Amino acid sequence: MSKALFIVDVQNDFTEHGALGVEGGDAVAGRISRFLAAHAGEYEVIVASRDWHDPESDNGGHFADAPDFVDTWPPHCVAGTAGAEYDDGFDTAAVTHHLKKGQGAPAYSLFEGHADDGSMAHDLLTAHGILDIDVVGLATDYCVRASALDAIAAGRHVRVFTDLVAGVHAASSERALAEIAHAGAVLLSSEDAA
Repeated sequence: MSKALFIVDVQNDFTEHGALGVEGGDAVAGRISRFLAAHAGEYEVIVASRDWHDPESDNGGHFADAPDFVDTWPPHCVAGTAGAEYDDGFDTAAVTHHLKKGQGAPAYSLFEGHADDGSMAHDLLTAHGILDIDVVGLATDYCVRASALDAIAAGRHVRVFTDLVAGVHAASSERALAEIAHAGAVLLSSEDAA
């Protein structure tokens, strides 16, 4: 078994009542938990990432008082706050590795995150001989997109479960999924995964 599940940023600030809430985020959290309950044993590693921004800085220009919602954003997922915690609907019991990203700098991809021991996604993939990666989480048009593209660039076979993601905007999410597919990923429902 050389398969990983990457669960991207299923955090309070990215679900409905958060600083950058995504419509459908809570529902995605619940569906990911149900998927894990049925399929966790199929994965060598299950990696969950979180934005984990510094409270005392603009995080390399990532936070802004007048954000453009493209490159700059209002404060979100600040380390140690409720907004940075996993969504209550996301059961993390099966997660084998937790990565924090964006500590003092903009970071979108799970590949930019670090575990508490300093290891990163590339280290986990190599150590466990991972060839195949399934990607789920929030938000389709930003961090899911960046994580899936980085996984493809790392030479892995990537699938994105379209029923286990939600995006900021419908149009940009459609473009992101098209870009991911064009780069070589397979898009499918988790119900069709074998």
